[in-house]
Amino acid sequence: MTWTDAAGLLGVVLILIAYAGAALGRLDPKRAASLAANFAGASLILLSLAHAFNLSAVAMEGAWALVSLAGLARLGWKRLRG
Repeated sequence: MTWTDAAGLLGVVLILIAYAGAALGRLDPKRAASLAANFAGASLILLSLAHAFNLSAVAMEGAWALVSLAGLARLGWKRLRG
């Protein structure tokens, strides 16, 4: 297993933890912990795809990362505004 494979698998685990936490009512999907786990997970999967490129997977994980990042930015903006 390469380090990029390991990074991708860690990314999958992070996304699944965030999803399971939201589905089981343990994590609020609109809060920073869930959004950060999704962003980190998607980013790690994207990193693994740099080694073994797959266009559809890059599109999916890129969108996943951008949506998570937008949610984190929204939270940051709300905190700045008071």
